[in-house]
Amino acid sequence: MGLESLQQLIEIITLERLDTTLFRGQNYITPWKRVFGGQVLGQSLNAAYQTVDKDRYAHSIHGYFILSGDVTKPIIYQVDVLRDGGSFSTRRVTASQNGKAIFVMAASFQLNQKGFDHQTEIPNVEGHKDLQTDIEQIEVIKDYSPRLYKKMMARAQGAIEFRPVENILIRDPEVNDNIKNVWMKLTQQTDINKIDKPLQQQLLAYASDYDLLLTAINPHRGKFDPNKLFIASIDHAMWFHRDFDFNQWLLYSINSPSASNSRGIGMGHIYNEKGDLVSTVVQEGLLRIKD
Repeated sequence: MGLESLQQLIEIITLERLDTTLFRGQNYITPWKRVFGGQVLGQSLNAAYQTVDKDRYAHSIHGYFILSGDVTKPIIYQVDVLRDGGSFSTRRVTASQNGKAIFVMAASFQLNQKGFDHQTEIPNVEGHKDLQTDIEQIEVIKDYSPRLYKKMMARAQGAIEFRPVENILIRDPEVNDNIKNVWMKLTQQTDINKIDKPLQQQLLAYASDYDLLLTAINPHRGKFDPNKLFIASIDHAMWFHRDFDFNQWLLYSINSPSASNSRGIGMGHIYNEKGDLVSTVVQEGLLRIKD
């Protein structure tokens, strides 16, 4: 089972300050024994936020996963202050274990400013009310693929609820497109004033690592043994367009434009229920079938 509560997730993402630009983070202990990429994204953004002025907010992050993190050891985050300009601030964050970098991220922050405004339209998909959660959907593969079932149950979140629009079963040969839509929100209603904009972004960064690369597998369902699938994130980019409230349902609309050379790309747009585009996410990852 994954993180059991929102409070536990917030405690994981919020780092201990060791020095002006040096921080330490603890880990969500994953059953697969590697640090979850979304955790490192959220923690890195938390570290960067602790070094910028309070009136500047993240508008983009770009990170590379270098080494698998050890869930049994804390992660040290070093923030480099690259620039503080009139409107923008730039930070570089290096996450390390045992003296070696496991993740690096560049983050840019901006004052709230007026300008042009347009966006892509929210997809016309089924609403969240009558959908099953991801965990409810995978119950049917408990006997067919126990290893996959165990893996997916291990990622179950008490902090965030996911309701996929399309059936998530890899064995379903009829679902072979490269599109995936997932409704998501925090499972515990919280006071928006207590979870401010920086923390909202950190929580969304954490959640954005779910389901993204799996979309690159959709066109190949039924063509491989899911028990032999190996997935690992390579990089992750995220843009924050508009304010949002993660207490309310958000639609994560994902597609995979390409997979080749043992790599796949997932591209996602995140909308609120009113149809406002709040974030865009792109991730490339390693996709291999183990012998």
